[in-house]
Amino acid sequence: MSQRKDTAVRPRDKGDVPNDPLSRMRHSASHVMADAVLRIRPNAKVAIGPSIETGFYYDFDTEPFEPGDAERIEAEMRKIIAENLPFERRVVSRDEALGLFESRGEKYKVEIIRSIPETEEVSYFQHGDFIDLCRGPHVERTGDIKAFKVLSFAGAYWRGDERNAQLQRIYGTAFPSEQELKDYLARIEEAKRRDHRTLGKQLDLYSMDDLVGPGFILWHPKGAFVRYQIEDLIRRENVRRGYDLVYTPHVAREQLLETSGHMEHYKDNLFGGMEMDGQRYLVKPMNCPFHVAIYRSQMRSFRDLPLRYSELGAVYRYERSGVLHGLLRVRGFTQDDGHLFVREDQIGDEVGKCLAFVLDMLDVFGFRDFKLFLATRPEGFMGDPQVWDRAEAALRGVMEGLGHSFEMDEGGGAFYGPKIDLKIRDAIGREWQCSTVQLDFQMPVRFDLEYVATDGSRQTPVMIHRALLGSIERFMAILIEQYAGAFPLWLAPIQARVLSVSEKAAVYAEEVADRLRAEGLRVEADLAADKLGAKIRKAQMDKIPYMLVVGEKDMAARVVSPRTREGQQQPASPIDEFARRLAEEARTPVPGRSITPPAAAANGGALA
Repeated sequence: MSQRKDTAVRPRDKGDVPNDPLSRMRHSASHVMADAVLRIRPNAKVAIGPSIETGFYYDFDTEPFEPGDAERIEAEMRKIIAENLPFERRVVSRDEALGLFESRGEKYKVEIIRSIPETEEVSYFQHGDFIDLCRGPHVERTGDIKAFKVLSFAGAYWRGDERNAQLQRIYGTAFPSEQELKDYLARIEEAKRRDHRTLGKQLDLYSMDDLVGPGFILWHPKGAFVRYQIEDLIRRENVRRGYDLVYTPHVAREQLLETSGHMEHYKDNLFGGMEMDGQRYLVKPMNCPFHVAIYRSQMRSFRDLPLRYSELGAVYRYERSGVLHGLLRVRGFTQDDGHLFVREDQIGDEVGKCLAFVLDMLDVFGFRDFKLFLATRPEGFMGDPQVWDRAEAALRGVMEGLGHSFEMDEGGGAFYGPKIDLKIRDAIGREWQCSTVQLDFQMPVRFDLEYVATDGSRQTPVMIHRALLGSIERFMAILIEQYAGAFPLWLAPIQARVLSVSEKAAVYAEEVADRLRAEGLRVEADLAADKLGAKIRKAQMDKIPYMLVVGEKDMAARVVSPRTREGQQQPASPIDEFARRLAEEARTPVPGRSITPPAAAANGGALA
């Protein structure tokens, strides 16, 4: 199963900016920011400065920036905007461009110019004295840039290669109005509050250790339990929907990945290697070739198809240290993979079932706002273009037949086939891509897979690659931020904490905890001599769904006084009654039964 990679830094600022007003303004703001930096630091060298989904950035070869530099840069930007300078485009010869940027000492621009194909024109944009190699488009004048903000500083390698010079990156954003900027900054602050790296430490969910290595996750008991709940649900639902569970090794001979095409198309991400018995072995980057090996272990009949395999398989991929980011980008992770081997006439039905499965699972975790994308043939694809056309047409037909609206992602397919990607929107409006359904005509051919058809002939099956939630690590990061660490009761590592008011109530507190545990609930008892207010604050910091305060009066009446982590005090309740009610509330949701059709229809349509 392929995993979507972050877009690498482009080798040159092509200026491939979407021709919409916001993107033009943001790209223009990046030029103004670069101009401001050069006015403050005349010896700085500029690299590239594109607009991005949330704003823009620009890379500089200069000393590291300090937090106070943001205000200085913004002040200079305001001056440039107030000057209302026109953005002027000039097309020049390659030699003229080289001479211009060499004379200005802009070595990165010179390198970019030399990489431009002879067939492409060379152009630059100028406002005032600032000149930048760029194809545009831009706004008419600097005064057209409205509300903007310098957001942060970071390090970045030139051309995204850690062997090259480390540059200083400045991130910024711009909006048509101050209110839109204010709303965006509020969302950023909310995102910081929900940051899974901070919450992961606060809630003791996971850690990383330099002795283990960057990008490898150590799951602590509480985080491991949340993960267990997710994986248990995935396994049970796979079995219920006709999948066979399989397990595969963590290493394989190099020949397996050569046959699958990963050595040719994914070699930069292959991790590690070792020699054994004169053969080279590699650490597993994908589960799909291993599932193919299970299929080819015996001859199959048309009656065996569709054959559905499912594995929560650990895979390892080399990622540069500069892109590692908490749980979102790691080097070792678990993929909730499914691989289906089908006849061509079964594609529509099975892809439709895969999409239904994905939507049902996402609904359980509270994700109901989504977009669908059809990703087509990329550069460096594997196989015959005509076969690709057939595969793309098949996926398009399924989407249209189910009544789903979707957008095109031209060139976004995996190297072996087109795919349907699903992007979910979280509680604060951010989009994430986790789920995918991919159609593969290539790998079965490369591995000589066959089945015996109804007429006795040997036919080649089609392969469907399917991920429900994607990487478990990445989905955990998204889930932590979706809930701000306050997991729903069924996922919470500790569902209730019993708080004793006094030493005399401690025995009763243990009795209450034992009664709840008897219902299968995950419970702790806080019997410390701390004041009740301190115990409540600690439980709220730990985001425990229920706090059960028990004192001598509760002990005498055989009741508990529940309090939610949101601070809502509930009426006192007999122990047995509360235990049964909480056990019912904590029951794991059943996928496919909690979907609200109107919400699904409003966000892309419900599956037939």
